[in-house]
Amino acid sequence: MSIVFAVILLLCLFVLELVYFKLADHFNIIDKPNHRSSHSSVTIRGGGVIFGLGAILFFLFFGFKYPFFIAGLFAIALISLLDDIHTLSNKVRLSIHLISVLLLIYQWDLFAMPWYWIVIALLFVIGTINAYNFMDGINGITGSYSLLAIVTLYCINSYITLFTSSALLITIGLSLLVFNYFNFRKKAKCFAGDVGSISIAFIIIFLIGQLILKTYNFSYILLLLVYGLDAVVTIGFRVLRKENIFEAHRSHFYQYLSNELKWPHLVVSSVYFGVQAVINLLVIFVVKDSIVLNLALILISAILFLFIRFSIEGKAKLLSKI
Repeated sequence: MSIVFAVILLLCLFVLELVYFKLADHFNIIDKPNHRSSHSSVTIRGGGVIFGLGAILFFLFFGFKYPFFIAGLFAIALISLLDDIHTLSNKVRLSIHLISVLLLIYQWDLFAMPWYWIVIALLFVIGTINAYNFMDGINGITGSYSLLAIVTLYCINSYITLFTSSALLITIGLSLLVFNYFNFRKKAKCFAGDVGSISIAFIIIFLIGQLILKTYNFSYILLLLVYGLDAVVTIGFRVLRKENIFEAHRSHFYQYLSNELKWPHLVVSSVYFGVQAVINLLVIFVVKDSIVLNLALILISAILFLFIRFSIEGKAKLLSKI
């Protein structure tokens, strides 16, 4: 992709985001603060629609690549946008999610492999989508964390092993730049919404899956390790407290930092970005495909994360139901 075309594409994405803001304002697609929110003012919801629109532009202008992935992304983005506007039935929403994930798996060509790989892929994709959605709660966190993932994948694709379309990575990266312009700020112009967090999770999972299938190196899952640790550890604590893990909550570590300790949103988002950036460098240059080093990185990261949470939040808060 030429620099000129990239600039034109960036401007198109910027205009599309502004058009969405006008529509969202007209149809009252807004996020009102409640007792679980980490913000205090009414804000446009669904600004993350730009991720799906970016992928569609890639599909139209770069040879109609990955049609089943794009179809799955379109379906899951549309149902998520409708759910942002008006809460839908869980059966309808989950059915579309399942169809979309199956289309993604078909694009990976996993149906030609033993059945258990399909089961593993389903669990990985659905789990990651939900983790991404749960982690989208403060300004800047989804946009910056996702941009880091895309930049890392672009570097791997360009300098280590070619596994996907560079144009796709660039287009999604540009859509993230547009979103971050409106979201990575003290008073955000928009939030990603379910359409944004679920769409970008779907995209990044697809790309990481492509990379793993090309290299047979599962360490690339660790490009999402920080989100994974916060999501899994938080679920673990909620189980120990005998809470319903399917109910909405404010138990994630990033929520404690921003809501209880009153850290600025952008500081918390930057910390998550910085820690994951260090992990990404370790994955690429140190861990590589070593099983021992992979396990060591996961174990050390988990121990440090638990130590930090117990030190900051305290044993009583983490283990006792209040």
